[in-house]
Amino acid sequence: MFQKYATIMAVFSLLLAAAWLCVRGEQIDRYVAQNAFVTEPLECMEELMDYEKVEKTGQAGEIQLRRPVISVNVLEKEEEPEPESAYQYELNGQDYETLLRIVEAEAGSEDVTGRLLVANVVLNRVNSEAFPDTVTDVVYQRSGGKAQFSPVSNGSINRVTVSPQTVEAVELALQGEDISQGALYFAARKAANPDNMRWFDRCLTRLFSYGGHEFFE
Repeated sequence: MFQKYATIMAVFSLLLAAAWLCVRGEQIDRYVAQNAFVTEPLECMEELMDYEKVEKTGQAGEIQLRRPVISVNVLEKEEEPEPESAYQYELNGQDYETLLRIVEAEAGSEDVTGRLLVANVVLNRVNSEAFPDTVTDVVYQRSGGKAQFSPVSNGSINRVTVSPQTVEAVELALQGEDISQGALYFAARKAANPDNMRWFDRCLTRLFSYGGHEFFE
C-alpha cells in the first residue's frame, strides 16, 4: 500500500516538474524574441567600431554616422523689388524748379486746385507730340518770337517766391492727379489780350473754367 502511494506521488511530482519547465521555456523564448529586435547593443557596437577607426586614422571627419544626416542648403535671399516711385512723372531738378515757378507765377492767387490745373496743363504739353518733351522746354517755348506763358514774357517767373500751396499742387500733379480733362491751354480772359482770346475762342475747344482761368484743348 505504501509503495503504491509513493509511486503516485512520484508521478505527480514529475508532472509538476514537466509543467514548470514548459512555462519557463515559453518565457525564455519570449525574452529571446524581444531582445532579438533591440538595436542599442548593435548601435553601441557600431559606435565603438567608429571610435576605433578614429583612434587609428585620426580622420574623424570622414566617419559617417549611422543615423541619417539632413543637409540644409542656404538659399540666396531673393532681391527685393525696388519700391515703386510715388511719382508718375520723374523730373530733374531744373524741370521741377521751372514747374514750381510757372505754377506760382500763373496761379499764385488760386487755391490748390487752381494751381494743380496749371501744373496739369504744363505736363499735358510735355506728353503731347505738338509740344517739347521737357517741362523747361515747354515753359520757355516761343512761337513767332512770342513766349507761350506771360510770366516768361514779363519775367515774373524769376521773381516769384514759391509757396507751400504750390509745392502741394505740383506734388499732386507729379503723382498723377489730373483734373484738367486733357487741357493744353488756359487763359485769364479778363487779363488776356483780346486778339489772343479771339484766337482761343476760334481755334480751340473750351472745356471748363475754374477760378480766374478758362481751359481749352
